[in-house]
Amino acid sequence: MALKQTETCDVGWRALDFNLPATAGERVSLNTVRQPNGFVIMFICNHCPYVVGVVDRIASEGRALLDKGIGVAAICANDADAYPEDSFEAMIGFARQHRFAFPYLHDADQSVAKGYGAVCTPDFFGFNGQGELHYRGRLDDARNKPADTHTRRELYEAMMLISQSGKGPAHQMPSMGCSIKWKP
Repeated sequence: MALKQTETCDVGWRALDFNLPATAGERVSLNTVRQPNGFVIMFICNHCPYVVGVVDRIASEGRALLDKGIGVAAICANDADAYPEDSFEAMIGFARQHRFAFPYLHDADQSVAKGYGAVCTPDFFGFNGQGELHYRGRLDDARNKPADTHTRRELYEAMMLISQSGKGPAHQMPSMGCSIKWKP
């Protein structure tokens, strides 16, 4: 497992369109996810211990953001041939097990992950309603440890700020996790 950390937020960078198969059976594009209050595109996978450690919080925060009119989608781009636990079939069970209320998408050719500059799982991109990047940080300050009553909900707080002002927080802590498993 190669540990990676996300880059700093390239404020204003525009979200790239995509059209990917979802575990619920449909195809999902950027326009499906985009909402006037903003949207989150996250890169995750099924097997990374950093994702596994926070997946229930990812699911919970995703539901909380959707309730606030903020779009959410998760994308798995790992090489499923080398990591069969990240296959599309395994993604279906993973999304169901963790009760994802948002689409979980399969980026089989890894073009979306490359276009976004995703480097690790989890990797969170928070956009305003115009599709401009204003958050590239971590889920919360518990990292992959259990959350407690003092855990700061960094992604949620950033998206609330973005939905109200169109801009993200000035200070952002990078996300950290396993490297995306690129195809040779």
